[in-house]
Amino acid sequence: MDGVLLINKPAGATSHDVVAAVRRSLGGPRTGHAGTLDPFATGLLLILVGRATRAQRTLMNLPKRYEAVARLGARSSTGDTEGEITETGRLPPDPPDLPTGEVRQRPPVYSAVKIAGERAYRRARRGEQLVMPERVVTVYRFRQLWREQGGGPARTATAAFEIECAAGTYVRSLIADLGDAYCLQLRRIAIGPFDVRDAVAPPRRGAAWPDAPVIALGDALAMLPGEPPH
Repeated sequence: MDGVLLINKPAGATSHDVVAAVRRSLGGPRTGHAGTLDPFATGLLLILVGRATRAQRTLMNLPKRYEAVARLGARSSTGDTEGEITETGRLPPDPPDLPTGEVRQRPPVYSAVKIAGERAYRRARRGEQLVMPERVVTVYRFRQLWREQGGGPARTATAAFEIECAAGTYVRSLIADLGDAYCLQLRRIAIGPFDVRDAVAPPRRGAAWPDAPVIALGDALAMLPGEPPH
């Protein structure tokens, strides 16, 4: 079995969890993925089976599209709901200045970026003070979908954004860089030509998956711009 599975990852599961569940359900073939999703994030995960793992770099380099819901007027130490929250009451303009093109950003310290050979989030959880290396990423589209003022005494708001970006972009950092904002929800809705609307739930724990809807490797590559069928 050589091909690509479109999985709709639920919140709470790691990308590694999904890869392991698919591997077990298919009887142990070589299995990988084409682009990590944080545990709190949901949406499209490309699972590569058999010889499709050889196309990992090609598939990882595809542009990605996200929908993010952000809380404005507060900061998070991790850029999401799992961190230490600090209320500031300072709201970005409406609409905020949303950068596109080449953007300089620092990945969150709670990320899978390796620092001296170790994942940054592991070092951060040990209490180490990290300075993440800056990188240049490409943002193709960044627009605000809606914004609602929060209730209660705190001066906050909630807003939703659509973001299309190149591989290697940290959406949590894009949101945090708006100033006094962090991600409440993050969902990946597309990777290149692949759409989450065509994705399926991960296999149940311990269950075999004889009818897994694997897209044959040649068919998957034929969907890519400029890629000939194999």
